[in-house]
Amino acid sequence: MSKKNSKPAQPTSSKPAAPKPKEKAPVFKTVTENRKAKFQYEILDSMECGIILHGSEVKSLRNGKCSIEEAYGRLQNGELWLVNCEIDEYRQATFWNHPTKRTRKLLLHKQELLKFAGRSKERGLTLVPLRVYFTERGIAKCVMGLCKGKKLHDKRETLKKKDSQRDIERAMRGKRTGR
Repeated sequence: MSKKNSKPAQPTSSKPAAPKPKEKAPVFKTVTENRKAKFQYEILDSMECGIILHGSEVKSLRNGKCSIEEAYGRLQNGELWLVNCEIDEYRQATFWNHPTKRTRKLLLHKQELLKFAGRSKERGLTLVPLRVYFTERGIAKCVMGLCKGKKLHDKRETLKKKDSQRDIERAMRGKRTGR
């Protein structure tokens, strides 16, 4: 007669399972940010786009030589273009340099472009670049915002809110330290 093992199988180690390592947050290297846009426009929506660049433009961006304050987005023939963005020449590129203010094509999925384009054609809305950065893989990206221009009284209201928020934070800091 053979005996059957009536005990249930138990795990060999009595240690609890090791916690899974936390995923690292994506690391971005910001090249430039359009801080004036937050003041001058009410940002309704934003979308991340890829940028088509030449070799010397990438080198210049890595050095932080970019200005998007006067730039805007334009829809043309079913494509999105970044107009008036100034990327300075890369000095070591000699005669292979790029024009500083050429229009650059932005890359979006077709569905995103149709959604974004339909809303941008409404009266009073414009496409403004908010930020240019490199991803952890080294790919240049641009965050385009769908914006509506603020009136003068809206800008004043924004300043009042910032001042009152700063006063509240200052009072809270003073209260914590016991002054």
